[in-house]
Amino acid sequence: MINLPKGTRDYSSIEMNKRNYLIQIIQKKFELFGFEPIETPSIENISTLIGKYGEEGDSLIFKLLHSGDFLKKQILDFLKKTKNDQRIINNVEKHFTEYVSNKALRYDLTVPFVRYIVMHKNKIVFPFKRYQIQPVWRADKPQKGRLREFYQCDADIISFSSSLWEEIELIQLCDEIFTKLNFPIIIYINHRDILKGLVEIAGIKNNLWKNFTTSLDKWNKIGRNLVKKEMLSKGITSLSFDKLEFFFDMEENFYNKKKHLTIALQNSEIGKKGIQDISFIYNNIKNISLKKTKLEWNLSLARGMSYYTGTILEIVPFYNKSFISIGGGGRYDQLANLFGINNTYGVGISLGLDRIYLAMEHENLFHTISNSPSKVLFINFGNEEVLYAYKMIKFLRKKGISTQLYPNAEKIGKQFRYANNKNIPFAISIGKNEIHKNKIRMRDLQEKTEKEYDNINDVVDQLTKKL
Repeated sequence: MINLPKGTRDYSSIEMNKRNYLIQIIQKKFELFGFEPIETPSIENISTLIGKYGEEGDSLIFKLLHSGDFLKKQILDFLKKTKNDQRIINNVEKHFTEYVSNKALRYDLTVPFVRYIVMHKNKIVFPFKRYQIQPVWRADKPQKGRLREFYQCDADIISFSSSLWEEIELIQLCDEIFTKLNFPIIIYINHRDILKGLVEIAGIKNNLWKNFTTSLDKWNKIGRNLVKKEMLSKGITSLSFDKLEFFFDMEENFYNKKKHLTIALQNSEIGKKGIQDISFIYNNIKNISLKKTKLEWNLSLARGMSYYTGTILEIVPFYNKSFISIGGGGRYDQLANLFGINNTYGVGISLGLDRIYLAMEHENLFHTISNSPSKVLFINFGNEEVLYAYKMIKFLRKKGISTQLYPNAEKIGKQFRYANNKNIPFAISIGKNEIHKNKIRMRDLQEKTEKEYDNINDVVDQLTKKL
């Protein structure tokens, strides 16, 4: 029996038309906001990726084995060393991986992008606004909305100075994209400095910061009780948790949340900085306004990636908050430091193409997308008729109208059924009768009407109006 690896899938032509529709809109909006495209390899050195995502993220990196004789030699060397090295025996999985693999499939697009910046910094004009639409891989447990291979659509800004207008631009960008898709969203916003301030007043030790954020980020997914249980298991005390629980459950408007936090964090300089940043973004977004997007301050939002340093964002469908996240992002001002470049500031958003696809299918928002890119089907009456009609087929294609010819002179009804099944909106018939009368017969398959035209230019005019 032939199967796909778990967490991967095929896409039919119908599904690809819908995915391409999404990609085209996202790409156009990225470029509308001044972002430029780049691509990076699917494979990165493990040293580039490890240590950038936190312990949980690092464990989900797909590592690639060495191949051929080199792999055989490495395994033999490893076995020889294992006999006498207690250090290796005690952590055999880690050390064996280092022997047999030094490359991996990329986990996200952000870290490879920063690596790209470091390698090409002398050729780049800063601030650098880039977008990237490529697949990533994660060795995660497959489930609905969670594949092992999936596409991300990223837009990021790297510069040598920090500006909160960059966050505002990214929020506006998301609003433009989802307005075009007619798909209302909520963008949850929070700030790592606010969370650091809360950790500070709760007496949570600095070495538990990563444990805290990783667990907190699951608040809306697994609920308060399981988050508390996980935090306690990672060394965070019940007293510390109880001090902060009020903030994570708070269902107040922006200004009441700000009021409570301002009082709680009055002695935390880093916490006050986070409140100032969020206030700046929120107030300016309110003045500029959004179309299909609601901006909501969510204090339980933490984002699992360890490289975030400031503003953090998460995107969910407006009409189905419990649906899986369809995008996220934030500020990562220190990530380039890990590659040896200081004083760089980064911020970006990442949209999950596959999750947006699922969410739009769920809301039945693809009903206007055709099963085929073709707009016109030429009915095949035989070789003589096709040869006569072919100059018209070429003319329509020259005008940018996607046109196909049915390959065989089969029953007319079968050819029309094919057009209907593929959602091709128009069919053109040029048989012996039409050739004799010097006419072109076009049927509108959606309106179920038919009309004769004197020349191909009239056909183009009609198609241009309708398409």
